[in-house]
Amino acid sequence: MKKVILALCCALAILSISSCSLDSDEQNFQFTVLEVVSADFPESFDHNGIHEIEVTFTRPNDCTFFEGFEVTSPETTTRIVSTIGTILESDSCNDSLEEVSATFRFRVDYTDTYLFRFYSGTDEAGNATYLEYEVPVMQ
Repeated sequence: MKKVILALCCALAILSISSCSLDSDEQNFQFTVLEVVSADFPESFDHNGIHEIEVTFTRPNDCTFFEGFEVTSPETTTRIVSTIGTILESDSCNDSLEEVSATFRFRVDYTDTYLFRFYSGTDEAGNATYLEYEVPVMQ
């Protein structure tokens, strides 16, 4: 029993000595909404079906990475889709626009036509612009 306690104490001492130090409270990334170029939808949805939607968006530089989609539903069959990315803070980012695609799965719960709105940037006045797609549902 003494050997087990001694081994545990040694292991704890080694872990405490070699653990990482996180002294810096500085954040080295930030989240951003990426601009959508297009989305690929079927002609119609099947009620209660699950559909994969391919979304093409712009990656503004090589320090920006795709994280996922945020989907909100302000109304029963309206979906606002935001493409979320992270920007790593670095002095060595190459500013070259690149189009990237990713997919998300969508379950069709309602029989009414769905309206999807994708953030596509801002206009000259600084207002958000959206690409809109309407998809009817077949029963």
